[in-house]
Amino acid sequence: MAPKGTPSFNVKTFLAHVGDGKTIVSCRKNHILFSQGDSADAVFYILEGKISLTVLSERGKEAVVAILEPASFFGEACLTGQVLRLEAATTVGVAKIIRIGKTAMIKVLHDEPTFAELFLAHLLARNIRTQEDLVDQLFNSSEKRLARVLLLMAHFGGEHKPEAVIAKVSQEKLAEMIGTTRSRVSFFMNKFRKLGFIEYDGKAGEGLRVHSSLLNVVLHD
Repeated sequence: MAPKGTPSFNVKTFLAHVGDGKTIVSCRKNHILFSQGDSADAVFYILEGKISLTVLSERGKEAVVAILEPASFFGEACLTGQVLRLEAATTVGVAKIIRIGKTAMIKVLHDEPTFAELFLAHLLARNIRTQEDLVDQLFNSSEKRLARVLLLMAHFGGEHKPEAVIAKVSQEKLAEMIGTTRSRVSFFMNKFRKLGFIEYDGKAGEGLRVHSSLLNVVLHD
């Protein structure tokens, strides 16, 4: 969505034009777009599908930083002088991604003021989300963190409708996202389902639907 007061600008149409340093990449599930430590030389934009950003500690422990959805940019740290990737980017399912070389991205930001405004809005929103995630991690219980992640994936705060969450997200992945164990995630998922806050058949993430009543978990002290 364009910032208030700016003319209509279709980012998807604009970026989908192949050429001038931009390429479209069709990816299968679990395709690695870049790994931690790779050269940081491009910005990416999600046309279709989901992307998981993860970091790996020196001891080999992996943590999920974010799950990004269509219309999201990632890898933008290369524009600030980052030489190597600090995280890995992997497709959650099949996806279509636009890769924009660093030089091409800088040129687009310089030549297209409206695009630059939209990109800035993206960065600000990402910064706010990062701060909220940090506060959530520091002060909230694992139960509240799980409820918040499910609500965010279901886009509550926008259209208040029960909506399928990211397909086939395992309980292990959810545990990595909120910093707890799979057994705790399983316990809370079963609790949420019994209370009618969520609906799913089989494993978590397969046809999972989230109801606005789950907000009670986040808001309850």
